[in-house]
Formats: sequence, structure tokens, C-alpha cells
Amino acid sequence: MLKQHRELSMSIRRTIENNEEAGIRPSKTYQSFVAAAGGHRELNFIEKDVRNYITREVRNISEQEDAKEFGKYFLRMKEKNQNFFFRLELKEDQSIKLAFWADARSRAAFEYFGDVISFDTTYNTNRYNLVCGSFVGVNHHGQSTLLGCSLMKNKEIESFKWLFQCWLRCMGGNAPKRFLTDQCASMKRALEACMPTTIHHWCIWHIMKKITSKLNGYKGHAEIEQEMSQVVWNSHSKDSFDRNWNDFLLNFGLVDNKWLSDLYEDRHIWVPIYLDHHFWAGMRST
Repeated sequence: MLKQHRELSMSIRRTIENNEEAGIRPSKTYQSFVAAAGGHRELNFIEKDVRNYITREVRNISEQEDAKEFGKYFLRMKEKNQNFFFRLELKEDQSIKLAFWADARSRAAFEYFGDVISFDTTYNTNRYNLVCGSFVGVNHHGQSTLLGCSLMKNKEIESFKWLFQCWLRCMGGNAPKRFLTDQCASMKRALEACMPTTIHHWCIWHIMKKITSKLNGYKGHAEIEQEMSQVVWNSHSKDSFDRNWNDFLLNFGLVDNKWLSDLYEDRHIWVPIYLDHHFWAGMRST
């Protein structure tokens, strides 16, 4: 069917919009049209037209409306408690680009439990693919305590700089002594720029989780994973770690592996024995 002959009627558009809001997949929506019409040939549009309409019209409008409601929610929270802090930056199309918020309880908790902070961006929001971040500390009971939340459209350096500057402003300009993150290079550079005196530490859980995917091309990768864990966790001095690491590489023929070489170069920010002289409030991972 030629593109110029394909079109979506007003009733078809309304059905697509209703189904999208109900969470029905585009393929299911299209198949319902096919069934109602009695076959593909009876329709003057294809599944791609349904998907394009959702992307171009429905989700774009929804994203703008949700961004507007998000901003209104922040204002209502600020009216209820003046210690609620938020910053919201929108894109040209009025969808969310960057957002940060922290309630009064989080700001108060930082004064007591703000020495060591972990920042995690493991999760994305489902609908608009925004990166969801959380600042977390540890209280005197060893429990996690939330110290701020964020949404970001991307993980670029400037986005992290904006976020970290907002968070510092929220917390009275007081940078934490220690900061725990994953291996994101953009995050690392933003931290160096915004919190130059803060000691940065990589989440060891994220690193150990990657062993299987990074080394599964080698023979005996299960044994490799077990031995690497032994070296990382059971080396009792820096010298013994260096010796054990070199032996590990030689024994398994991993001397030329770039991922492991890079990890060794950065060992001072993730290997436990290199961090034991710092206070980390019991944190090893985000």
C-alpha cells in the first residue's frame, strides 16, 4: 500500500489513544483493527502507522502533560513545607529533561548521615525512558535512608553536573566525604568537577556482576569468576592483592584482557583492601 493512500480516521486515532493509555501494546491494537475489519487487506493503514502515531502524537502529548503535572506536584509540596526542595528543567517541547527533589526529612537526615553517599542510576522509567537516580545514606541503625531523587533524559556529563550541583545546593553546599557509584565515566568526571574533595568509590557489586559477560569467552570461565572473587575479597594487604592478581592473570591466560587491565589500573577505587582505611558506613555497593 502506497504511503499517500494510508491514513488513520478520527475513530481509529481515538481507539489507539485509549488503548495506549490502558497499556495495550501497539501490535495488539493493530490486530484488533484487523479482526474487526475482516483482514489486513480491508484496512487502509499498516501496523507501522499505528506505532508512528503513538510515538509522534500520543506519547509526545502525554509526556508534556505529565511534565506539567509533575511541576504542579512539586509546587504543591513546596506550599505544604517550605523545606521541600526541587529543581525542574524542561526540553524545548516541554517534556522533562532534568529533575531533582528532596523532602524536608531527607534534608534533615543529611545533616546526620551525610558522610557517605551512594548514588544509583540502575533503573529507567518505563514510559518515557528517563534515568531514575537516588541519593542514599546509612543511618545509625545501618539502614538505608533516602537523601534525594532525580530524573534525567540522558547520562551525559553536563546532566550529572547539573544534578550534583542541585543536590549540593539542596544540602547547604556540604559535599559528602565519600561517594559510591557505578563505573559510569560521565558520572566520574562530573563528580570530580562538582565535589573535588570527595573520595570516589566504585560499587563492587556492579563490577563483580560483569565478570560473566566480560569473561565468558574464556575456557573455564566459571573457575575464573570464582578465582577472581577470591583474589578481590581475600587479599589481606595491597602487596598480596597485587601478587594474587598477577598470578590470577597468568594462570588463566588473561594478561592481555583490557577489561581486567583497566580494573587493575583503577583498583584504588573499588578493591576492598585499598579502601579499608576509609570510613564507608558499611557500604560496598549502591
